[in-house]
Amino acid sequence: MTDTAGEQPAGLPLAGYTVAVTAARRKEELGALLDRRGARVLYAPAIRIVPLADDAELVAATRRVLEAPVDLVVATTGVGFRGWLEAADAWGLPLVQHLSGSRVLARGPKARGAIRGGGLVDAWSPASESSAEVLEHLLSGAEGPLAGRRIAVQLHGDPLPDLVAGLQDAGADVLTVPVYRWVLPEDVVPVRRLIGAILAGGVDAVTFTSAPAAASLLQVATELGQQEPVVAAMNGRVLAVAVGPVTAGPLDAAGIPSCQPERARLGALAREVVARLPERDPVLQVGPHTLQVRGHAAVVDGQLVELAPGPLAVLRELARQPGHVVSRPDLVGSLPGGGDGHAVEMAVTRLRAALGAPLVETVVKRGYRLRA
Repeated sequence: MTDTAGEQPAGLPLAGYTVAVTAARRKEELGALLDRRGARVLYAPAIRIVPLADDAELVAATRRVLEAPVDLVVATTGVGFRGWLEAADAWGLPLVQHLSGSRVLARGPKARGAIRGGGLVDAWSPASESSAEVLEHLLSGAEGPLAGRRIAVQLHGDPLPDLVAGLQDAGADVLTVPVYRWVLPEDVVPVRRLIGAILAGGVDAVTFTSAPAAASLLQVATELGQQEPVVAAMNGRVLAVAVGPVTAGPLDAAGIPSCQPERARLGALAREVVARLPERDPVLQVGPHTLQVRGHAAVVDGQLVELAPGPLAVLRELARQPGHVVSRPDLVGSLPGGGDGHAVEMAVTRLRAALGAPLVETVVKRGYRLRA
């Protein structure tokens, strides 16, 4: 029995997998992208956005910007910069007029579009769309010396500590503008359920579109006394997928590995999940049949077979070492909630009936194995 290299089961690539969405904004869009690829989507918004109209902190930050001329402005996101300009206009604050004499830098094309749409002129944008390259550009002296200059940095949920600290260390007067502040959701029950699913093996991947969402998930896990088990689970079976390196920051700090698409876009994030989840589960050749064990199902000869937790646990254990005999006591240990030899026999019976192909073989007085 060998792995069939490069073979892909027929059907939707994420069928049989459960993928969690922690985003608050555009969660339906990301969920639809995953659902169309066959995933079972679990929604657990880990953050909520403070409405601009109610955000006294943003009003105060805008008034600080208006106190004196601003030399440089860094727009980090399109939706954030556009929202800031629109909110200031609604409050009757002359922000666009005030910034018309400033050098405005755009972190990426969407921010550049928001700058132009607001009636301002963008001066420069990095090829990498990263805050690190913005900082490198400014520290290089390309925009002149920074000491004593007023620099407004539009934030979008993440405090961008490296960028802000780098500018401050260079002597700049940095004005941070927290547009769309993200805080814990009013209802944290979905996040708690997600943590339970992570610990119980009920979710295969967790997606993150912002650093605050990753930090919030870990914060709730800590409050439940479950941070260490969550970190351990996400170092094992549960895959963390972040939209970019900034989003992955809290995961990195907690020791959780993550994968990221080359471009920080929702479509690219969904494609990254498609690329990373199935590749972890090899397609096995079991006699004349092919078998792939996925999150909550198996793919047998290209057909998806939904499995109950007990039979699935037995199949997963047998597939760890194809062709090797696994004893009943070892299989008992793999059953959700434990059990005994009779529970293993029942799980095997149900597994054989569900698979519909003679894949599981009994080895008398020894245990079970996948057929060679």
